[in-house]
Amino acid sequence: MPIKVQNDLPAKAILENENIFVMDEHRAMTQDIRPLYIVILNLMPTKEETELQLLRALSNTPLQIDVTLLCVESYVSKNTPASHLNKYYKRFREIRGRKFDGMIITGAPVEQMPFEEVDYWEELADIMEWSKSHVFSTFHICWGAQAGLYYHYGIQKVMLEKKLSGVYRHELLHRKVLLARGMDDVFYVPQSRYTGLDEEAIAAEPRLQVVASSPEAGSYMIIGDGGRRIFITGHSEYDRVTLDQEYRRDVGRNLNPDVPVNYYPDDDPARLPLLTWRANSNCVYSNWLNYYVYQTTPYDLEKLRYTLGEEGR
Repeated sequence: MPIKVQNDLPAKAILENENIFVMDEHRAMTQDIRPLYIVILNLMPTKEETELQLLRALSNTPLQIDVTLLCVESYVSKNTPASHLNKYYKRFREIRGRKFDGMIITGAPVEQMPFEEVDYWEELADIMEWSKSHVFSTFHICWGAQAGLYYHYGIQKVMLEKKLSGVYRHELLHRKVLLARGMDDVFYVPQSRYTGLDEEAIAAEPRLQVVASSPEAGSYMIIGDGGRRIFITGHSEYDRVTLDQEYRRDVGRNLNPDVPVNYYPDDDPARLPLLTWRANSNCVYSNWLNYYVYQTTPYDLEKLRYTLGEEGR
């Protein structure tokens, strides 16, 4: 799939070296195609790494995607150069008048804090409220999923006894759901978090459907309001070495972390980690883009509020 990005975005060259078709602004202008407009709200501290992971995950359908990168203004990133943010990222005030086919809200390393104590919570809440009338389907990842479930449905997160870290076995619960099309009955997903979800509250909420879960990691893939909101509690977009980097970071901070589960061969951190989740990642993102965005969003995005009904007014 051609992904349209700014001509000199650093991730573009890396993706092209991986034989992923990335289209620059000049070529996109010559094609008489209505692309899907996707905005990525990147809350991760290592924004350039997350850009690369998500663009790679979005690259496995024949659809043309026009990506807008978005960051919050109410918190200054300490791990990404200001020059990168100023050149490649929009702020909410710059896009709030636009409509988008889809949005991705990433995770963030703030899960041990109450939602309202996060520096940018008020801005994030404004963005999630805006999404009701300006975005057809929103895809939430990890803490982004917890934040979305809390804001839209009042679902609280719960602290775990210790950090959940590793590649966990998940089971498909509803095969006929479009988001699960092409998936195996059992698949593996990286998880990296200190908090879980209130599973009883999720089960009691009629607007939510759990499509896949894990005995150790809990609900993984949750559909809200028929696909207007997708919640993914794990990190299927992670690269092979992302968990390895997090593990070594925590070792360096003297946090005494457990070795990530089902990750290193023979649980030996000296060995190259196994990549066992890429196929599932491709399925999740392709199915979301195809069935919950492309097949259902109006061609004319200015008609979006009529398609969304009362919630979008």
